[in-house]
Amino acid sequence: MATEKDIEQFSVQCENIFTQVARDVIGQKEVVEGTIIAMIAGGNVLLEGVPGVGKTRLVRTLGRVFDLPFKRIQFTPDLMPADVTGTNIIVKGEDGNSKFQFQPGPIFSSIILADEINRATPKTQSALLEAMQEHTVTVMGESRKLSEPFFVLATQNPIEQDGTYPLPEAQMDRFMFKLIVPDPSVDELMDIVSLTQKTMEEVADCACTGEELLRMRATANQIPVAQDVLKYTMILTSATHPISEVSTATAKQYIRVGASPRAGQALISAGKVKALIKGRFNVAYSDIEELAYPVLRHRIKLNFEAIAEGLTADDVIKKVLEEVSKKYR
Repeated sequence: MATEKDIEQFSVQCENIFTQVARDVIGQKEVVEGTIIAMIAGGNVLLEGVPGVGKTRLVRTLGRVFDLPFKRIQFTPDLMPADVTGTNIIVKGEDGNSKFQFQPGPIFSSIILADEINRATPKTQSALLEAMQEHTVTVMGESRKLSEPFFVLATQNPIEQDGTYPLPEAQMDRFMFKLIVPDPSVDELMDIVSLTQKTMEEVADCACTGEELLRMRATANQIPVAQDVLKYTMILTSATHPISEVSTATAKQYIRVGASPRAGQALISAGKVKALIKGRFNVAYSDIEELAYPVLRHRIKLNFEAIAEGLTADDVIKKVLEEVSKKYR
């Protein structure tokens, strides 16, 4: 069980992390908080936004703030799986005989920026599946462990779809959050331009080491969840299915495929971190409801009726939340 000292230390470290990130990233409070929550909870993040809104800068800043090795993989149609995972190459030993030697790929790092992930072919995208879930990489039948902590932070452009390959459900499900990176406001844009006119160098310092991050995760895992909140979370997850004992009217009308059990796991894990950030020692209904959008928006598939009416995943999630909250809270 986490002690008061553990929780106090968690709060101090979170404050330091947010302070350092804010030195390099202007605005985007929800995106920054969501990414940090996912990293503490041990999840991967999909960042969706148009070019130039600071997705890559945020990921690079987090690498410095957490003092973790960072690698960027630019996904393109000609990128091969071996370019991501690594491959065996033939080398000559001291005895003159040839042998295979493993050449690690960029996946062997702690923070992976998968830039424009939907531009690579499904074959290459699938090279990330094992790494994202099991934190291992298998090359020619041999499995290799990745370093801990390990995160995949991927980006994609929602506008330009020519030459892209939509991520399959299996891969989307491995992202804890899908975060929408908004355009900056006028005031934020002025701050961004002022900052970059002074210097292009990033100034954020380390606020938390990898070992400290793992300790923060262990502290969060010990936060209790009341049975009522746990049941509410599982009902919310099941309520996104059009055919379920707790299906809502909205789900039956607008959802083709509901969220998987990973959604329930993500809501609880992230809810514990969010509760600690807010200074609470228990997960509240409000934590789950706030996290429902980033956890569910990429896991539910809308049907033709929803698309024809111009509804987004967030619109449908909002309606499902209202129905579940009214009936089960």
